[in-house]
Amino acid sequence: MRVAGRRLGRRFGWLWSAYAVSSLGTWLAFNAFNVILIKVLRSGPVEVAMLAAAGPAVAALAAVPLGPWIEVRRKRPVMVAMDLVRFAALLTIPVAYAFGALTFAQLLAVSVVVGACDIAFGAASGAYVKSIVAREDLMVASGRFESTTWASIVLGPPLGGLAVATLGPVVTVVADAVSYVLSALGIRAIGGEEARPEAAEKAAADAPTASTTPTAPNPPNPPTAAPKAGLLDGWRHILGNPALRPLYFTNVVVNSLIMATEPLLAVLMLGRLGFPPWQYGLAFAIPCVGGLIGSRLSAPLVARFGRQRVLTVSGTLRVLPPIGLVCLGPGLAGLLLVIAVEAVLITSSAVYAPVVATLRLEQTASTHVARVLAAWSVTTKAGIALGTAAWGLLAAATSPRFGLGLAGTLLLLTPAVLLGAGARARFANPGPEFQP
Repeated sequence: MRVAGRRLGRRFGWLWSAYAVSSLGTWLAFNAFNVILIKVLRSGPVEVAMLAAAGPAVAALAAVPLGPWIEVRRKRPVMVAMDLVRFAALLTIPVAYAFGALTFAQLLAVSVVVGACDIAFGAASGAYVKSIVAREDLMVASGRFESTTWASIVLGPPLGGLAVATLGPVVTVVADAVSYVLSALGIRAIGGEEARPEAAEKAAADAPTASTTPTAPNPPNPPTAAPKAGLLDGWRHILGNPALRPLYFTNVVVNSLIMATEPLLAVLMLGRLGFPPWQYGLAFAIPCVGGLIGSRLSAPLVARFGRQRVLTVSGTLRVLPPIGLVCLGPGLAGLLLVIAVEAVLITSSAVYAPVVATLRLEQTASTHVARVLAAWSVTTKAGIALGTAAWGLLAAATSPRFGLGLAGTLLLLTPAVLLGAGARARFANPGPEFQP
């Protein structure tokens, strides 16, 4: 069975193409804001850290009400709108730069707007994917999005760095902005009619009220409209689902710890150990090829070994290597250690992520997908922001190496959630679609 080569239809093809363009634009502009802060605004490490932590945190808070808002709307117009908002927000940066009016406050505002739109777009696109892809093909679809992300990571930063070096510090921001216009055009090209979603609350509102009795055929004040989608429904659904709940908490903890160590590793490698910038970039560029390979292998591995085994093995492998970074030293041996750690982490994460994404869609009713995905993303971004800030303070009080060691130790505790007997049963046979 050619799982990876399965055709998923014209609508998915256009959506996938739109995602590929915007993903490449995003990674072309990787670290662009930090470059602008340092090279243009002459900012120091405090401003860089503040932007890295505050931008995603505020964006997560701003995105909280978007899940319910998206749920009761057609998803393609929402995706197009989020693309155009991101385009407009990013375009303010080169305009301000051209007039010498660019400020830290503007970069922070744009970071918040783009981050909130990222969450909204992801929630809408996930719900739309579920509506156009058959249940048995969700694993393949998730794997293709994941492989596209890693291909963009492999290609984007090197090309972006070359563009910045030759054309200036804001050129990749312009490219990122244009990619969102191209994405919007791709989504528009899908064509056809998209039915307006009927939320579960609508059916409840049309049902007789509690005060209605069989002898009262015309109840007083019948409901005329569906109640608004609950702001916290996404979290309620995740926490109430036995298959999603452990994956949700594991995702938040693992992502927070891994991302919190990235600045510490940069300080250690570029500062105390004296690695040149090109070696630091190489240490992360080479392992990203493993992400592309892992995401392409995810669906075939599930088809051969089953979801439970792939989920537990890949979820465990991704958290084992980081503890090795406490042994990082200078020179070639240190560089090879980082490459090996990142290669195992990235490859196993790329196998793991599509499995979780598929399970999340399968276990969520179509009327609640946007809320669940938005809640998941909001918590993940907030956790990363909090973890980055906390580990920055920890490293300042102790040392970067101590922060790396503590994060690696805590990561070793997370596989218990995936390896428990109850978890194995839930992930292997998670049951029917979750209904709120």
